[in-house]
Amino acid sequence: MSVTPTPTRVVPRKERSRQWPWWGLALFTVLGLGSAAVGGSLAWFLHSTPFQQEWLSQDEAKTFFGEPLTKGFWGVPELRRPVNILFLGIKVLALDPQAGHYKRVNDFEGLTDTMMLLRFDPTTGTVTVLSLPRDTQVLIKNDPYSKLNEANAKGGPALAAETVSALLGGVVIDRYVRLNPMAIEALVDAIGGITINVPKDLKYQDDSQHLYINIKAGPQKLNGRQALHFLLFRQDGLGDIGRIQRQQLFMRAFQEQALTPQTVTRLPQIFSAIKQYVDTNLTGEELVALVRFAQQAPREKFQMILLPGQFGSGRLASYWVPDPTRIQQVAVQHFGLTTDMAWQSEINLAQMEVVLQDSTGERGAVPAVTEHLLRAGYRRLYREVPWHETLNQTVIIAQQGNVQAARAVREALGFGEVRVDSTGVLNSDVTVRIGRDWRFHLQQASKF
Repeated sequence: MSVTPTPTRVVPRKERSRQWPWWGLALFTVLGLGSAAVGGSLAWFLHSTPFQQEWLSQDEAKTFFGEPLTKGFWGVPELRRPVNILFLGIKVLALDPQAGHYKRVNDFEGLTDTMMLLRFDPTTGTVTVLSLPRDTQVLIKNDPYSKLNEANAKGGPALAAETVSALLGGVVIDRYVRLNPMAIEALVDAIGGITINVPKDLKYQDDSQHLYINIKAGPQKLNGRQALHFLLFRQDGLGDIGRIQRQQLFMRAFQEQALTPQTVTRLPQIFSAIKQYVDTNLTGEELVALVRFAQQAPREKFQMILLPGQFGSGRLASYWVPDPTRIQQVAVQHFGLTTDMAWQSEINLAQMEVVLQDSTGERGAVPAVTEHLLRAGYRRLYREVPWHETLNQTVIIAQQGNVQAARAVREALGFGEVRVDSTGVLNSDVTVRIGRDWRFHLQQASKF
């Protein structure tokens, strides 16, 4: 017997995702490339100082939790406990030294273009990335109208860590990494380029900064300068919204292509090329433990979340205004914050906001998935513009970090891979990116 579904509420909806920090790509690249050092180069890596380290006063050093991160296992260091690392990407000032501008080398001062907190958790096997928008409203040195990206400029990595910890309700910060933007260019050139499917033409000219971007759409190999331009571009009418998609595409391509036998043979050259662009209080042993852990974690264990909040209005129009309640939920669920606060675990399907995004080009995909979810009790369903790449497998994205909600959608559909990933539509609960597998699974379901 057929069931007539409730009238669908699928309507076009403009995506409002926020930027996932592209500087994270460089850290994952450093971690990924470093994992190869576990082999014959391990002794060299452990006993060297691969990157620079800012001098910290005694009080500044206390900002970071000093308990050892690693333990030995047959001479190879491993993580002994969960660790939170603050990552700071320094703002780009100039890109063209031939025009009289100096590339920032050995320079980690000033504003941060992007900040994020990474958690490596051996108890769950997860790597979680929390993106911290640079315009987040915070309290810095008694100024309640400060922006988060000012913390490094006013007090270096220690003040930045102190500010982020306060923002997250007291989450412990174990270590920091600061990255000069030229590291992206050096990394990509050092591995011989990166192949990526560019989703659209990227063209921009800024004479004042000597920034000239011109990258055509389609699959191609990008050199270091092109890769940096790919990540910097934001003049497509969507700003940070469009850039977040490109950053995610780039990171996945880099992870897949960086760990190759050819790359391993060039490790000494690669680290030599990037060492002047990285400042961290991680030791070589700690870095090896982190890279081994990151290498072993499967794709579904990499979780990416945006700091909960909203665009400001009035006096706060240029700010990302934090949502304290939702931030505490993220801090407790993903970053080890302990609190007496409890949240309702029951999910209200009718109130859950689910965005459907087709990747197949098949006209029946969205209507079929819509009808299936309506029958399961979902009511707030929206259609998003199609995904630029064809997927064989449906992906169910918990872009707000609510894995429980994504798993509920997966259970209702009966298929799909659950991810915590900020490429989804961030002001909804779950994004369903429909793959080619929809037809088989829903046809199978219709037989019963």
